[in-house]
Amino acid sequence: MIECIVFDLDGTLVNSSENIYKATIKALEKLGISNNIDKNKFIGLLGYHFKDIFDGCNVEVPDVEYFIDEYKKIYFDFIDESHLYNNAENLLQHLQSNNIKTGLLTTKAQDQADKITSHFGIDKYLDVIEGRKIGVAIKPAPDQFYKICNDVNANPENSIMIGDTELDILCGKNAGAKTAAVTHGCRNIDELKNYNPDYYIHDLKEVINLL
Repeated sequence: MIECIVFDLDGTLVNSSENIYKATIKALEKLGISNNIDKNKFIGLLGYHFKDIFDGCNVEVPDVEYFIDEYKKIYFDFIDESHLYNNAENLLQHLQSNNIKTGLLTTKAQDQADKITSHFGIDKYLDVIEGRKIGVAIKPAPDQFYKICNDVNANPENSIMIGDTELDILCGKNAGAKTAAVTHGCRNIDELKNYNPDYYIHDLKEVINLL
């Protein structure tokens, strides 16, 4: 019996890669940091902390936390580039109506996670929203997954982590939970297969079949 479903945000519930890319380029320009980021490589690294993304794209950012502060100020200038994936809200509404507990687990900072879920009107369907916090290990560490399960009184072994990257799959596995990889996000199915998720989701409405 599934007691709790935990979702990633970007690439899973919200199609936001263009939003993230454009806000990143604008923030780097604002800080006077020259860059020649390969867009496809950048998007292929989404899900990781910005430090890891910049390292992967060979961009020198002296103070990543200061960059993030500027990026967050700019992010909503491009929010119209983001949208919910098909059936995302319908699925969350269905889960709530059927008393399935839900959580959101993202590497976005907590304040950004709260603002974005509120903007798209999905916060009201989520029992717990867990964003990045200082001093708390992020995905693929299972710490925040455990916290979500604890908050809703669910057993991790009876819960599912759903996301679009290896970080999500590994987080779920590290927590002893089931894992489901969505194929509409930042990783293609061949990349996802390397991490052996329990399920593949091609349309969010398919999550209902896992219950």
